[in-house]
Amino acid sequence: MEFIVELLFEFFGELLLQLVLELLAEVGMRSIGRPFEKPIHPLVGGIGYALLGAVAGGLSLWWFPNLFIASHAGRIANVIVTPLLAGAVMAALGAWRRRHDQRTILLDRFAYAFIFAMAMALVRLRFGGV
Repeated sequence: MEFIVELLFEFFGELLLQLVLELLAEVGMRSIGRPFEKPIHPLVGGIGYALLGAVAGGLSLWWFPNLFIASHAGRIANVIVTPLLAGAVMAALGAWRRRHDQRTILLDRFAYAFIFAMAMALVRLRFGGV
């Protein structure tokens, strides 16, 4: 039972870190995106969010050099589960914004949020310490 609680806290820490950085990226994209109202190609957007997620993963390692999840199997599961959850949260936020007639960006869609979170998780997996 203790192991399960510990594992849930570790996953929650990684998810919370990814969501905070993803929300910060969204705020940044909204603030600098005003002059660039022209829609971009989805492939360019996907590559851009992958690069931004990788940068966020690198920056997160500067602040939190050790991964929250100790086990190797947990880290591999984290690379799959956390981006799915982060993508779902950002998609829900995007749906809320659309219902309230607010402007949305690509990061408010599941696929782009997933790409951002996956890139961040992969960088943290590859370069993070124990």
